[in-house]
Amino acid sequence: MIDKGYVVTMARYNAWQNRQLTPIVTAMDKDALDLNRGAFFGSILGTLNHLLWGDRMWLARFGADVDVPARGDTTQLNPTIAAWSAERFQVDGRLTIWASALRNIDLAGDLTWYSGGEARDVTQPMWLCVSHFFNHQTHHRGQVHAMLTAAGQAAPVSDLVFMPPDGAA
Repeated sequence: MIDKGYVVTMARYNAWQNRQLTPIVTAMDKDALDLNRGAFFGSILGTLNHLLWGDRMWLARFGADVDVPARGDTTQLNPTIAAWSAERFQVDGRLTIWASALRNIDLAGDLTWYSGGEARDVTQPMWLCVSHFFNHQTHHRGQVHAMLTAAGQAAPVSDLVFMPPDGAA
């Protein structure tokens, strides 16, 4: 089972990764961001939108103060990288607040939610859902990293062990 320390560390890792990605993708033109690069969610912006959509969905399930996104095409959440960047910053802040307020006991027990994809209620251990949440982020950011590299961009370092200490730049 995971604990609060893991959750806080992974929330910091998420924010660090997004802070590194933002200047790279905001400097790219819309055509490059929207180009279907053969990834599961197509484009860089489509994948970033799906990831943001998933973060909002899971945070809402965890009881964080975020709006629940509409189902629909998760790749179309934000039409521009500027809109994505503003929302990404806000959601990362909400994630940090949620992680900071978490107690170890909050990771015990089960979480039950209605899954639109499965069209049924699903129940899983809370710690497993939180682990999945962070794994989902890492997985899709890895896809973005690969697409950026293929597009000739300097993708940022993504190794967790090289994350600056808390409070460092």
